[in-house]
Parts: sequence; C-alpha cells; structure tokens
Amino acid sequence: MLSEKAKELFAKLDMEYPAVAIKYHAVKPQDVAAYEGEKLAFCQYVKYAQLTDKTFYITKDDDACYGQMALGMIPKPAVTASGQAGYDFEVYRTPIAGQQLYQKLPVLLPGTVNYVQFAQVSFCDFDPDLIICVADLPQSDILMRATSYISGDLWESKSSPVISCAWMYAYPVISGKANHITTGYYHGLKRRKTYPAGLRIIAIPFQKIDEVVAALDEMPWTTIAFRNDDESKRELEQRIAHWQEMASELNCSVHLH
Repeated sequence: MLSEKAKELFAKLDMEYPAVAIKYHAVKPQDVAAYEGEKLAFCQYVKYAQLTDKTFYITKDDDACYGQMALGMIPKPAVTASGQAGYDFEVYRTPIAGQQLYQKLPVLLPGTVNYVQFAQVSFCDFDPDLIICVADLPQSDILMRATSYISGDLWESKSSPVISCAWMYAYPVISGKANHITTGYYHGLKRRKTYPAGLRIIAIPFQKIDEVVAALDEMPWTTIAFRNDDESKRELEQRIAHWQEMASELNCSVHLH
C-alpha cells in the first residue's frame, strides 16, 4: 500500500497535474469501477485520472490507440508494424525505418495485463506498479534528483517519435528504471493536445518508488549552491575550502567553486 508519507511528499510538489498511480491486473480488480465515458487513448486516461477523483479501470476495449499494444493486450498489427503508418504520417523517411520501432518496442508479457487501474496518488489505496508525474521544470528537477539521490542511477530518456506510451508505461516496469519525456515532441500526445508543450512526464516504476519517496523525504529540495541565505553560503564556502585541503593531500587540483 502506498504510504501516507509518500502521498504527502507527492502532494508537496504541488503539481498542476496530480501524480497518478497505475496498477496492472491480469484479472478484473475487485471493488473498482469500470471506466464509463468517451473512448480515449491510453495517455488520456492518465489525464482523466488527474482531473477527477475517481479510481477506475480500463480494458483493451477502452483504448483508442496503441497503449493496449505496449501492455501486451493485443499483438503488433502487421500494417502498422510494417512501418507504413510512420511513413504516411511523415515521421519516418521510409516504412523500413518506421519498422525499426516495432523491432525494438518494449512490450509487457502478452496476456498478463488485461485491466489497468488508475487513481490519483493522493487517494491511492493499492500498491502501484507505476507512478506518473507531469511536472514543470522546477518540480521535475526535484523528482529527477530523487531518482538518483540514493542509488546514484544515471538519468536517461528512452523514447520514440510515436508510441511514446510504450516507453512510459512498459519500459520502466521492464527495466526497473525511471524514464522521462518532454511534452510537445511526441506524435500522439501532441496530436491529441493532451498536455501543453514543455512539461516533463516522469514514470517511476515499482522498483524505484520506495527509493524516490525516501529521497524526497531526506534530500534538500533546493541544493546548497542555489540557496541564498547567509548560513548556506558560509557552509558552501567551508565545503569548497575542504576540497582544496583534500586536493593538497591527494596531490591533485580541484577547479570547482
């Protein structure tokens, strides 16, 4: 179960679009309402969860795009997998170039996900497989540092011009790595005007959630070089002076300041 501390910390980020928890189910979840409304693309269900106080689930029949394919709910359709759609949309120079995407696309094990549950993190009552954050630059700076503050993991952004959902909703769970993309670049998100351009979408898989929560609780959200109070400035000067002492003992030089 997602802890109250986790909910408090994500709420403290004060994102315009609240963080969303996602759970993948092989069988129908109990005591969860089915989505009722207009058929949407997978990415739009995340936004729907952000705009409502509902906990709900969808199936492949609710998805108007290819999120269902990335989650292994349907096989890769031969026509689009041939690269023809990417070519016709003028995303790729040739169909064979577009086909490369389907050769490399991360897909969850076919048949293992048949229901997808959504809820805002603030009232999530399940263990998420994935947390999705849509953040501005200051907020995403904090979140991305939280993904590496404890583990030292490198930041990476893996994506493709189309079917970005595969990289946000399948790849993080498969790899155990947080992933992030920028709105405004990706064909489906842009075409549907799901979010304004220039925001960061950050996907935190279950393997990293506890670590990210611990980091958000422990780390300074504004690092010392960007704090303007006198005490922080004095402390930073002392730390820099210590580097010079270390450099002298190690017979090297340090040029950071």
